[in-house]
Amino acid sequence: MSAAEIIKELPKLSERERREVRAKRLELATENADIQLCNESALAGALLLDRMENADTHG
Repeated sequence: MSAAEIIKELPKLSERERREVRAKRLELATENADIQLCNESALAGALLLDRMENADTHG
């Protein structure tokens, strides 16, 4: 189902169903934010280790 089809169907949903859709969207947004935060943390850790290794080999 395309986004356009989903959007077209939204007005046909009950208030309860729209709340469920909204809750799922928020859940997905949170998961994406959590994943992004984990990726950023992992990258920061890897960069720190690289700097430490470079300091050990060059210093």
